[in-house]
Amino acid sequence: MAKKAAEPLPLIVMLHGCGQTPQDFARGTGMNALAEEFGALVLYPAQARKAQLNRCWNWFKRGDQARGGGEPGLIAGLTQEIIAGHPVDPARVYIAGLSAGASASLIVATAYPDIFAAVGVHSGLAVGAAHDAASATRAMVAGAPGRRLGAPMPTIIFHGEKDKVVNPRNGRFAAMRALQPYDRLDRTERTMRVSGGHEYVRTAHRVGRGRSYVEHWLVQGSGHAWSGGNASGSYTDPDGPDASREMMRFFLRHRTTKKRRALPGNPG
Repeated sequence: MAKKAAEPLPLIVMLHGCGQTPQDFARGTGMNALAEEFGALVLYPAQARKAQLNRCWNWFKRGDQARGGGEPGLIAGLTQEIIAGHPVDPARVYIAGLSAGASASLIVATAYPDIFAAVGVHSGLAVGAAHDAASATRAMVAGAPGRRLGAPMPTIIFHGEKDKVVNPRNGRFAAMRALQPYDRLDRTERTMRVSGGHEYVRTAHRVGRGRSYVEHWLVQGSGHAWSGGNASGSYTDPDGPDASREMMRFFLRHRTTKKRRALPGNPG
């Protein structure tokens, strides 16, 4: 009897923040345990110190902000290698990150909509919010709207209301940009509280009662930290709603179509 092929699994690409390593990020987000629970694979690309002294992804550099080169091309190429070499469902590939990793994730997802079905942005900035180190600092401190996106990309955003590193306005700007390519979505807003933890405001945009295409979670009292994360990792806030679980839930409701995966061009 022929051996049954492994069932293709969703793949989540996780981009760490500044000063973090993939191992640290995995501990803090707890995404590996969720992947076991839901049956998914997780990829943690690592930024090298020679590329950025503090291991930040270079989301603010022009050469790392578009399809066809720089860090987006490298991350997309690595993702395609994993898809080709492992039992991955190419219709269910997602990317998420924290801070610089969140900003880079948004760039990569919107540059490669033929690869990624949805993106998770935690404490990040909109695509095009900066073009060099000086404008990056201004955007992080004051907020920047970035640029209009060319095509829809399902997006879930988390941001701490007390974030002193990346102004929470950036989360609202990222949500605004994510909404613009959609014709019309219905908006619902709910204020809730984690038992013994933070209050948060969840704003969801969907068609009728169906799946949401854009979600924005503002976590009251939380700073520059992964909401609901494990204290064994850096930049985590265990008292917030579980960003990892909510991203997993959001991701698995979205798939790329064969038509979208057939877009011309290669990752590099």
